[in-house]
Formats: sequence, C-alpha cells, structure tokens
Amino acid sequence: MAPTSRPLGRSPLRVAPFAFGGNVFGWSADEATSFALLDAFVDAGFDLIDTADAYSRWVPGHEGGESETVLGRWFQRSGKRDRVTLATKLGKWERHRGLAPATVQAAVEDSLRRLQTDVIDLYQAHEDDTSTPLADTLGAFARLIEQGKVRAIGASNYSASRLAEALDTAERLGLPRYESLQPEYNLYARADFEAELQPLARERGIAVIPYYALASGFLSGKYRSAADIGKSAARAGAIGRYLNPRGLRILQALDDVAADHRATPAQVALAWLMAQPTITAPIASATSLAQLAELLAAARLSLSVQQLAQLDLASAE
Repeated sequence: MAPTSRPLGRSPLRVAPFAFGGNVFGWSADEATSFALLDAFVDAGFDLIDTADAYSRWVPGHEGGESETVLGRWFQRSGKRDRVTLATKLGKWERHRGLAPATVQAAVEDSLRRLQTDVIDLYQAHEDDTSTPLADTLGAFARLIEQGKVRAIGASNYSASRLAEALDTAERLGLPRYESLQPEYNLYARADFEAELQPLARERGIAVIPYYALASGFLSGKYRSAADIGKSAARAGAIGRYLNPRGLRILQALDDVAADHRATPAQVALAWLMAQPTITAPIASATSLAQLAELLAAARLSLSVQQLAQLDLASAE
C-alpha cells in the first residue's frame, strides 16, 4: 500500500512522507546501484527525490553535477520521470555560486540538461545569499516558473529571520514564495529548528524537509563507541560529536521503542520525525536495497503518544 501523501506547503504538489537523498548517486552508490535503488524507491510508492547541482563535488576527481547526471540517465532509462517529484538545489556550487538572477538562470539550464528533463518540481536555494536582494532572487525564480522550467521553490539553510523576510517580500511584491524549508533536524539536533523555524513554518504553512534525519548514521545505532567509529574513517568526524551521555540516552530510547515494534532504531528515528509538526518528508540516503527497504518501512510505523513522549524526554537538551 502506497504511503499517504502530504502537501508541499501551499503549492499544488503533494509528496510521500520520506525523501530519498541523492547525494549518494554516482558516489557511494555507483550508477548501476543508483538505478536499482531509484527503481525500488518509486516502485514502493514513494516519489520525492532530493539532489543538488553541487553533488558530489567533495569526492576526489569529481567536480559537481554527478548526482544530477546519474538521475537524468535513470529518467531516460526507466521512463519514470512522471512518477517522481524532482527536487534539486542551486547556489552553493562554485560554478554557479549565489542567487543573483543571471546565476539562477544559468544554473537551472545546466541542471535541466544534466537531469534530461523539461521541468524541476521543487527548485531550492541551497543556502542564503545575503549579497543579492531577496526581491531579485524571487523575481528570477518567478521567471523560471513563468517559463515552465520550475513548479515550486524552496529554501535550504535559511535562518528564521531571513525566511520570514523572504516570505514577506514575496507577499508584498506578488512573487512566488518559498514553499519548503530544508533545515538540519533530527532527534539529536532539535534546538535550532524548534526554537524559531518550526513556529514560523507552522504559522506560514511551510513544508519542512529535514536533512541529516539520521544524524550522519548515528541514530541507526551502528555507532555506540569509539571502536565502532573506528570501523568507518569517513564517519569519524561526523559521528564523534554524538557519542556523549545524551547521545547514548537517545539510542537507549530508540532501542526500547524499536523493541516494542520489532523495528530498528533508524525506523523509529524517522517515524519520530514524520510525527513532528510541520514535517513533510525527512531526507535520508541508502546505498543498498536492504538499507532502502529498512528506511521506507519507517513511513508505515506509527508511534504512540507515550512513545513519542519517551523519545522527546530522552533527547531533551
């Protein structure tokens, strides 16, 4: 049974409650593996795929654009473009840095070419650009919507004050508004989002698509000691900051709730996110079919009020 879709802000778009993070395409998942993962994701009734023009420039020998390129080849090979809500981002890659109107237009043309599609469903500012007036950026996005190249726009890594200013600017000038926000948010990283961004999203009807939903894999329960981190040099820096009494308390609560459901800690962590106010679809990545199946099952996991409270208490800062 396909998961129940959720509205993407006030746009006409609706999406299933879990987003596939495309940072792995052409990197930790080669092209053949990426194709298999994408087929499984869509065939299971999910649709939101999130990538960016900058993915995966951090890999030695890569320059950026690799994830979009793999996704575009899959669209052509599979014929499943119409079953996907395609989200990508611009503004953080050196090739098209910032959100000036000329940059926005050049970036979208490059992304459309790599993605081998005529339209991007959700085009997101990867980070704020304080050097460009918000009216100029939103005006550039308006032209893309008028050209039929973009259906809705979103923001990633914006502060509450800047997001509010962008929403007010759009309303005042009759321009398209950001319908979604991508912040860091998970059971461990709660304070920054919940203090100001969550109330703003609720008040203004903004869809929230949080990244680092599993805290770089920590909330999967795979890393519980320094020895565990040592097994993955790539994760050492990211995971080390979570290994403290609070982090271990969160893992214990995840273990307890998971045992009640015969589920995994990762599934419970995602189910907790999906149950939070304003959350539309948390983003997580997978590099194997088994891992993907585990994550997708979280959308069918319903936590009780008591279990949500148990996780809230364990993760309180």
